[in-house]
Amino acid sequence: MKVVSFIPIKLNNQRLPGKNLLPLNGQPICKYLFETIDAVETIDEKYVYCSDESIQEYMPEGLIFLKRDVSLDGFLVKGLEIIKGFVEEIDADIYVLAHVTQPFTKADSVRAALDKVISGEYDSAFSAIVLQDYLWMDGKPLNYDIKNIPRSQDLSPIYMETGAFFIFRKEVYTKLGQRIGKKPYIHVVDQFEAVDIDTAKDFEFAKVVVNFLNDNNH
Repeated sequence: MKVVSFIPIKLNNQRLPGKNLLPLNGQPICKYLFETIDAVETIDEKYVYCSDESIQEYMPEGLIFLKRDVSLDGFLVKGLEIIKGFVEEIDADIYVLAHVTQPFTKADSVRAALDKVISGEYDSAFSAIVLQDYLWMDGKPLNYDIKNIPRSQDLSPIYMETGAFFIFRKEVYTKLGQRIGKKPYIHVVDQFEAVDIDTAKDFEFAKVVVNFLNDNNH
């Protein structure tokens, strides 16, 4: 069984220009995730999927540069288009897709979720946080009866994808056209791992988080 990871990354970001190379506690944002994936020994081949060869300057030796078509850097390009481009170039039984915008993702989280898919019990896995609070949608309570309000700890939990990583068997994409299959394993992460950097405010928040994590030896 061949397990391959890929980290799609572009350097022409729109909302926060150059965000993937911005310095976070002394190193570029992208390097956090690069080192995280590099530490997962159950991945056979580890790719950085980028149109700009200069990204290699920030890659550890365990990662492989794969040049992607510059058309995939477009602001309107969807994630499934990027998956399609990679899967058509690199064959594998299981794919691990990870995003550099979530720098506090832990290798243990990726490893644990990947093990679930490798075992055959699940066809896919993804990272998520648990929302166990009073939630609304379309002007109505989503997970509780407004006339019979339960204790918060008795509410049905709702899981929100963090986007840190998606792990899927090849057929999940080739047959279903999806990155999450019919039997996914949901790997719950904490609020720190869920930090996602898309805007300038996100980046400022990440600076606070990294200092907190360092001070508390996380």
